Amino acid sequence: MQRNNQTAWGLFNGVLAGALWGMVFLAPALTTAFSALQLAVGRYLLYGAVACALLLPLWPALRAQVDRRAWLALAGLSLLGNLVYFVFLAMAVHWAGGAAAALIVGMVPVVVAAVDARRPTALPLRQLAPALCLCVLGSLLVAWAALGHGGGAMADADRDLGQRVLGLLCALAALAAWSAYSIANVVWMRRYPRLSGHAWSLLTGVATGAIAVLLLPLALWLGPLGQSQGQWLHFAGICALLAVGASVLGNACWNRATRSLPLSLGGQLIVFETLFALLYGFIWQQRGPTLLELLAIALLVGGVVLAAQAHARWEKIHG
Repeated sequence: MQRNNQTAWGLFNGVLAGALWGMVFLAPALTTAFSALQLAVGRYLLYGAVACALLLPLWPALRAQVDRRAWLALAGLSLLGNLVYFVFLAMAVHWAGGAAAALIVGMVPVVVAAVDARRPTALPLRQLAPALCLCVLGSLLVAWAALGHGGGAMADADRDLGQRVLGLLCALAALAAWSAYSIANVVWMRRYPRLSGHAWSLLTGVATGAIAVLLLPLALWLGPLGQSQGQWLHFAGICALLAVGASVLGNACWNRATRSLPLSLGGQLIVFETLFALLYGFIWQQRGPTLLELLAIALLVGGVVLAAQAHARWEKIHG
């Protein structure tokens, strides 16, 4: 009975994390009066402030463990995995549509697993082949739909072909940035084993906030002008929602989920981020998915689930 309750609690937190993270893919569509860089800087300024407030009580115990090399690593990780990733993601949503961006970026677990397969003790690439094939086929369908074929519902009808292609390239760049961050972050966390995952996350938030402060003048200078007071208030609200909801609460829910669930189940819950991102996008566009989109969703989600199952079997055997 206790195990069932723990599993239910883990599932609830995993689904909630996906629902909170999925908001990230809708935010660019809600803030079209502002640039992708402005949205990224606004979000991470607030996230940095929240992380700083949460870190202050822990800092006396952490001070001796965080050296100059750690801060440099945190700065690089923050730039790559937060600001660079989110700017590319926002541009992908603007130009290719939220559905295409969500489906392409949703392949991160499979890409990371494929790169990790080079390690002698990692899951062999041949066991990931079915998942990779599904993801490749799904990506081709996403590109086909986003470029205006099959009804063109995945792409914004107001965007020309060149902008849609740029949007897909931005989505691929976001996928590459987040995959590289995921791998590098694990490497650096292992070099500082005395720092908990929670502490590392807060330190990353502080580093991201500091970089956002440095980028603020550039974001204001390069961004569009003439927004009304109401638009600025709306923008601030979206940034706060992303900072607190996606970055703080979403990460906390995911940590609780992964602690409560076995690997075979926890790894598959990452698909809820993609599913909620798609749901929000379809609600915003006031439409349902086309047949082509449904097929792409099935292929990509199936690929991620197959990869998670393959990892679970490998860990069970080779532990």
